[in-house]
Amino acid sequence: MVKLIRTTNELISCRDQEKERIGFVPTMGNLHAGHISLLEKALRDNDVVYFSIFVNPKQFGPSDDFQKYPRTLEDDLELIQKCNSNFEGKKIVVFAPEKPQEVFPLNYSQTVAVPTFNNIVEGRFRLNHFDGVATVVYRLFEIVKPHNAYFGLKDYQQFLVIRQMVKDLAMPIEIIGMPIIRETTGLALSSRNQYLSTEQKQEALNLYQSLLKISNFIDGKKAKLAMAKKEINTILLDAKWNYLEMRDAETMSEDLTKSSRITLVAVYQLGSTRLLDNLQLEVK
Repeated sequence: MVKLIRTTNELISCRDQEKERIGFVPTMGNLHAGHISLLEKALRDNDVVYFSIFVNPKQFGPSDDFQKYPRTLEDDLELIQKCNSNFEGKKIVVFAPEKPQEVFPLNYSQTVAVPTFNNIVEGRFRLNHFDGVATVVYRLFEIVKPHNAYFGLKDYQQFLVIRQMVKDLAMPIEIIGMPIIRETTGLALSSRNQYLSTEQKQEALNLYQSLLKISNFIDGKKAKLAMAKKEINTILLDAKWNYLEMRDAETMSEDLTKSSRITLVAVYQLGSTRLLDNLQLEVK
Protein backbone atom coordinates (compact mmCIF):
# COMPACT_ATOMS: atom_id res chain seq x y z
CA MET A 1 0.00 0.00 0.00
CA VAL A 2 1.25 3.50 -0.91
CA LYS A 3 -0.38 6.49 0.82
CA LEU A 4 0.28 10.05 -0.42
CA ILE A 5 0.20 12.87 2.15
CA ARG A 6 0.49 16.56 1.23
CA THR A 7 0.25 18.33 4.62
CA THR A 8 2.25 18.18 7.83
CA ASN A 9 -0.86 17.94 10.00
CA GLU A 10 -2.03 14.86 8.12
CA LEU A 11 1.46 13.36 8.35
CA ILE A 12 1.61 13.87 12.12
CA SER A 13 -1.86 12.37 12.52
CA CYS A 14 -0.87 9.34 10.45
CA ARG A 15 2.44 8.90 12.31
CA ASP A 16 0.73 9.09 15.71
CA GLN A 17 -1.25 5.98 14.78
CA GLU A 18 1.84 3.94 13.91
CA LYS A 19 3.02 1.53 16.58
CA GLU A 20 5.49 -0.43 14.46
CA ARG A 21 9.10 0.06 13.39
CA ILE A 22 9.45 3.09 11.11
CA GLY A 23 12.04 3.59 8.39
CA PHE A 24 12.53 6.93 6.65
CA VAL A 25 13.98 7.92 3.27
CA PRO A 26 14.24 11.72 2.75
CA THR A 27 14.65 12.85 -0.89
CA MET A 28 14.11 15.85 -3.14
CA GLY A 29 12.38 13.67 -5.73
CA ASN A 30 13.30 13.22 -9.41
CA LEU A 31 13.93 9.62 -8.39
CA HIS A 32 16.31 7.12 -9.94
CA ALA A 33 17.55 3.62 -9.08
CA GLY A 34 19.79 4.99 -6.30
CA HIS A 35 16.78 6.36 -4.42
CA ILE A 36 14.86 3.14 -4.98
CA SER A 37 17.74 1.11 -3.49
CA LEU A 38 17.27 3.11 -0.27
CA LEU A 39 13.55 2.41 -0.32
CA GLU A 40 14.11 -1.32 -0.86
CA LYS A 41 16.51 -1.49 2.09
CA ALA A 42 14.07 0.45 4.28
CA LEU A 43 11.24 -1.91 3.33
CA ARG A 44 13.36 -4.92 4.24
CA ASP A 45 14.35 -3.47 7.61
CA ASN A 46 11.09 -1.90 8.82
CA ASP A 47 7.35 -2.46 9.13
CA VAL A 48 6.38 0.91 7.65
CA VAL A 49 8.43 3.29 5.50
CA TYR A 50 7.98 7.05 5.29
CA PHE A 51 9.41 8.55 2.09
CA SER A 52 9.62 12.31 1.68
CA ILE A 53 9.76 14.22 -1.60
CA PHE A 54 10.56 17.82 -0.74
CA VAL A 55 12.72 20.30 -2.66
CA ASN A 56 14.36 22.07 0.25
CA PRO A 57 14.88 25.80 -0.40
CA LYS A 58 17.29 26.12 2.52
CA GLN A 59 20.04 24.09 0.83
CA PHE A 60 20.08 26.11 -2.41
CA GLY A 61 22.71 28.83 -2.60
CA PRO A 62 22.49 32.10 -4.57
CA SER A 63 24.04 30.44 -7.64
CA ASP A 64 21.69 27.43 -7.49
CA ASP A 65 18.29 27.57 -9.16
CA PHE A 66 15.66 26.37 -6.70
CA GLN A 67 12.83 27.01 -9.17
CA LYS A 68 14.41 24.91 -11.94
CA TYR A 69 15.02 21.80 -9.83
CA PRO A 70 13.03 19.04 -11.61
CA ARG A 71 9.76 18.15 -9.90
CA THR A 72 8.48 14.81 -11.21
CA LEU A 73 5.99 13.67 -8.57
CA GLU A 74 3.81 11.57 -10.89
CA ASP A 75 6.78 9.60 -12.23
CA ASP A 76 8.25 9.32 -8.73
CA LEU A 77 5.04 7.82 -7.35
CA GLU A 78 5.00 5.31 -10.19
CA LEU A 79 8.51 4.14 -9.28
CA ILE A 80 7.57 3.90 -5.59
CA GLN A 81 4.43 1.92 -6.40
CA LYS A 82 6.42 -0.47 -8.60
CA CYS A 83 8.94 -1.00 -5.81
CA ASN A 84 6.18 -1.57 -3.27
CA SER A 85 4.65 -4.32 -5.43
CA ASN A 86 7.69 -6.47 -4.57
CA PHE A 87 7.03 -6.11 -0.83
CA GLU A 88 3.53 -7.47 -0.34
CA GLY A 89 1.87 -6.25 2.84
CA LYS A 90 4.31 -3.38 3.48
CA LYS A 91 3.11 0.20 3.79
CA ILE A 92 4.79 3.27 2.29
CA VAL A 93 3.73 6.76 3.32
CA VAL A 94 4.89 9.37 0.78
CA PHE A 95 5.12 12.88 2.20
CA ALA A 96 5.17 15.36 -0.70
CA PRO A 97 4.30 18.80 0.67
CA GLU A 98 3.04 21.26 -1.93
CA LYS A 99 4.59 24.30 -0.22
CA PRO A 100 7.77 24.85 1.84
CA GLN A 101 5.54 26.24 4.63
CA GLU A 102 4.36 22.70 5.33
CA VAL A 103 7.88 21.86 6.52
CA PHE A 104 9.07 25.32 7.58
CA PRO A 105 6.16 27.31 9.06
CA LEU A 106 6.13 31.07 8.49
CA ASN A 107 8.74 32.83 10.65
CA TYR A 108 10.54 29.53 11.28
CA SER A 109 14.03 30.77 12.18
CA GLN A 110 15.78 27.70 13.59
CA THR A 111 19.01 26.61 11.92
CA VAL A 112 20.85 23.40 12.72
CA ALA A 113 24.59 23.51 12.04
CA VAL A 114 27.31 20.85 12.23
CA PRO A 115 30.50 22.95 12.30
CA THR A 116 32.81 19.93 12.09
CA PHE A 117 31.97 19.38 8.42
CA ASN A 118 30.35 22.60 7.23
CA ASN A 119 33.18 24.61 5.69
CA ILE A 120 35.52 21.99 4.29
CA VAL A 121 35.62 20.17 0.95
CA GLU A 122 32.15 20.60 -0.61
CA GLY A 123 31.33 23.24 1.99
CA ARG A 124 33.95 25.54 0.45
CA PHE A 125 31.97 25.61 -2.77
CA ARG A 126 28.44 25.71 -1.33
CA LEU A 127 28.38 28.06 1.63
CA ASN A 128 25.60 27.30 4.15
CA HIS A 129 24.54 24.27 2.09
CA PHE A 130 25.08 21.78 4.89
CA ASP A 131 23.28 24.03 7.38
CA GLY A 132 20.30 23.81 5.02
CA VAL A 133 20.61 20.03 4.78
CA ALA A 134 20.92 19.54 8.54
CA THR A 135 18.02 21.90 9.23
CA VAL A 136 15.56 20.21 6.88
CA VAL A 137 16.54 16.70 7.95
CA TYR A 138 16.21 17.67 11.61
CA ARG A 139 12.76 19.10 10.88
CA LEU A 140 11.69 15.97 8.99
CA PHE A 141 13.03 13.76 11.79
CA GLU A 142 11.02 15.87 14.22
CA ILE A 143 7.83 15.18 12.25
CA VAL A 144 8.36 11.55 11.21
CA LYS A 145 10.16 10.27 14.33
CA PRO A 146 11.76 7.31 12.51
CA HIS A 147 13.73 4.48 14.06
CA ASN A 148 16.01 4.17 11.00
CA ALA A 149 16.88 6.68 8.27
CA TYR A 150 18.59 5.89 4.96
CA PHE A 151 21.02 8.03 2.94
CA GLY A 152 23.02 7.31 -0.20
CA LEU A 153 26.78 7.55 0.18
CA LYS A 154 27.26 9.43 -3.10
CA ASP A 155 26.82 12.60 -1.05
CA TYR A 156 29.35 11.32 1.48
CA GLN A 157 29.93 14.57 3.35
CA GLN A 158 26.17 15.01 3.69
CA PHE A 159 25.95 11.53 5.25
CA LEU A 160 28.64 12.48 7.80
CA VAL A 161 26.82 15.74 8.60
CA ILE A 162 23.53 13.93 9.31
CA ARG A 163 25.22 11.21 11.34
CA GLN A 164 27.05 13.80 13.45
CA MET A 165 23.89 15.86 13.94
CA VAL A 166 22.03 12.82 15.28
CA LYS A 167 24.93 12.05 17.61
CA ASP A 168 25.25 15.65 18.84
CA LEU A 169 21.52 15.95 19.55
CA ALA A 170 21.21 12.43 21.01
CA MET A 171 18.40 11.58 18.62
CA PRO A 172 17.28 7.92 18.87
CA ILE A 173 17.67 7.27 15.15
CA GLU A 174 20.04 4.91 13.37
CA ILE A 175 21.59 6.53 10.29
CA ILE A 176 22.26 3.96 7.57
CA GLY A 177 24.49 4.76 4.60
CA MET A 178 23.83 2.87 1.39
CA PRO A 179 26.30 2.12 -1.43
CA ILE A 180 26.48 4.26 -4.54
CA ILE A 181 24.46 2.86 -7.44
CA ARG A 182 26.30 3.23 -10.75
CA GLU A 183 25.62 2.94 -14.43
CA THR A 184 27.41 0.05 -16.17
CA THR A 185 30.08 2.58 -17.20
CA GLY A 186 30.82 3.38 -13.54
CA LEU A 187 29.18 6.81 -13.56
CA ALA A 188 27.34 7.35 -10.26
CA LEU A 189 23.59 7.74 -10.71
CA SER A 190 22.48 11.31 -10.07
CA SER A 191 19.62 13.58 -10.99
CA ARG A 192 22.32 15.86 -12.41
CA ASN A 193 23.23 13.32 -15.11
CA GLN A 194 20.16 14.29 -17.14
CA TYR A 195 21.77 17.64 -17.87
CA LEU A 196 24.77 16.04 -19.62
CA SER A 197 25.08 15.73 -23.37
CA THR A 198 26.21 12.42 -24.89
CA GLU A 199 29.74 13.79 -25.19
CA GLN A 200 29.73 15.07 -21.61
CA LYS A 201 28.52 11.70 -20.26
CA GLN A 202 31.54 10.11 -21.91
CA GLU A 203 33.89 12.73 -20.48
CA ALA A 204 32.25 12.32 -17.05
CA LEU A 205 33.78 8.84 -16.83
CA ASN A 206 37.07 10.59 -15.95
CA LEU A 207 35.62 11.07 -12.48
CA TYR A 208 35.17 7.45 -11.39
CA GLN A 209 38.15 6.23 -13.45
CA SER A 210 40.41 8.71 -11.64
CA LEU A 211 39.13 7.54 -8.25
CA LEU A 212 39.83 3.94 -9.21
CA LYS A 213 43.27 4.87 -10.52
CA ILE A 214 44.24 6.52 -7.22
CA SER A 215 42.76 3.67 -5.17
CA ASN A 216 44.70 1.10 -7.19
CA PHE A 217 47.86 3.19 -6.86
CA ILE A 218 47.52 3.29 -3.05
CA ASP A 219 46.71 -0.44 -2.95
CA GLY A 220 45.79 -0.32 0.74
CA LYS A 221 49.26 0.91 1.76
CA LYS A 222 49.53 4.06 3.85
CA ALA A 223 53.15 4.40 2.75
CA LYS A 224 51.91 5.22 -0.74
CA LEU A 225 49.73 8.16 0.25
CA ALA A 226 52.45 10.76 -0.35
CA MET A 227 53.02 9.50 -3.87
CA ALA A 228 49.27 9.33 -4.42
CA LYS A 229 49.08 13.03 -3.54
CA LYS A 230 51.52 13.79 -6.35
CA GLU A 231 49.36 11.73 -8.72
CA ILE A 232 46.32 13.71 -7.62
CA ASN A 233 48.12 17.00 -8.30
CA THR A 234 48.83 15.81 -11.85
CA ILE A 235 45.17 14.88 -12.38
CA LEU A 236 44.09 18.29 -11.05
CA LEU A 237 45.87 20.01 -13.94
CA ASP A 238 42.56 19.42 -15.71
CA ALA A 239 40.63 22.60 -14.78
CA LYS A 240 37.30 20.76 -14.79
CA TRP A 241 38.04 19.40 -11.33
CA ASN A 242 36.53 21.48 -8.50
CA TYR A 243 38.52 19.26 -6.16
CA LEU A 244 39.96 15.77 -5.74
CA GLU A 245 41.14 15.03 -2.22
CA MET A 246 42.10 12.30 0.22
CA ARG A 247 40.41 12.63 3.61
CA ASP A 248 39.91 10.53 6.72
CA ALA A 249 36.67 8.63 6.14
CA GLU A 250 35.32 9.33 9.63
CA THR A 251 36.45 12.88 10.38
CA MET A 252 37.17 14.32 6.89
CA SER A 253 40.51 15.49 8.29
CA GLU A 254 43.41 16.05 5.89
CA ASP A 255 45.72 14.47 8.46
CA LEU A 256 45.87 10.80 7.50
CA THR A 257 48.70 9.72 9.81
CA LYS A 258 46.35 7.82 12.12
CA SER A 259 43.74 6.86 9.53
CA SER A 260 42.82 3.25 8.89
CA ARG A 261 40.12 4.20 6.41
CA ILE A 262 40.20 7.07 3.97
CA THR A 263 37.81 8.51 1.42
CA LEU A 264 38.66 9.91 -1.97
CA VAL A 265 36.19 12.75 -2.58
CA ALA A 266 35.81 14.63 -5.82
CA VAL A 267 33.71 16.95 -7.94
CA TYR A 268 34.18 17.10 -11.71
CA GLN A 269 32.38 19.94 -13.46
CA LEU A 270 31.09 19.81 -17.02
CA GLY A 271 29.53 23.11 -18.02
CA SER A 272 27.28 24.11 -15.13
CA THR A 273 26.83 20.51 -13.95
CA ARG A 274 28.86 19.47 -10.89
CA LEU A 275 29.26 15.70 -10.57
CA LEU A 276 30.06 14.34 -7.09
CA ASP A 277 31.64 10.98 -6.38
CA ASN A 278 33.74 9.27 -3.74
CA LEU A 279 35.47 6.02 -2.90
CA GLN A 280 36.41 4.59 0.50
CA LEU A 281 39.41 2.36 1.09
CA GLU A 282 41.20 0.70 3.96
CA VAL A 283 44.87 1.54 4.50
CA LYS A 284 47.57 0.01 6.69
